[in-house]
Amino acid sequence: MQSRLVALVAVALMSTGGAYAQQGARKNAAPPAAQPAPAPTQPQAEGAPGQSGWIVRCSSVSRDAPLECAMEQNAVLTKTGQTVILINIRIAPDTRTPIALLQLPLGLNLPVGAKLQVDEGKTVDLRIQTCENRGCYASTPIAPDLLAALRSGRQLKVSFQNMAKETIAIPMPLGDFAAAYDKIK
Repeated sequence: MQSRLVALVAVALMSTGGAYAQQGARKNAAPPAAQPAPAPTQPQAEGAPGQSGWIVRCSSVSRDAPLECAMEQNAVLTKTGQTVILINIRIAPDTRTPIALLQLPLGLNLPVGAKLQVDEGKTVDLRIQTCENRGCYASTPIAPDLLAALRSGRQLKVSFQNMAKETIAIPMPLGDFAAAYDKIK
């Protein structure tokens, strides 16, 4: 009886841990007490977005299938834990081109889209492709010049407009971008 109870508890813990890991990757939904406080890259007002570094995740559809890896970083509101921006970069298997997928918040001025800018370099315009209950999404291949800037840059700024046409810019640190990218290429 006791071994069956231990097995049931182990299964329950594994399934709960998997749910938190998946939610943490997409929505940063782990309880606030379980999350380390993000190290801000600049002074932040209460409730301002905080970031952690680039995280590499690999998965495979089966034991015989090759691993597919991606790197991601997200900015969350420190007060609520709500995801403001999630950037996922993967290498397309057919073209070997890096592709960025951005999850942005709801309530955007959609026709304006979003912009990426590394340090004080040129901006890259993104068209918002779709929205659903978790946010709005934009995707773009990463051109070689942008990839070089990301690898050597200090900060990526993701900007967009809200419905009141106010521009919101979210800084994303690039300190460990090159190391993470080397793991997925």
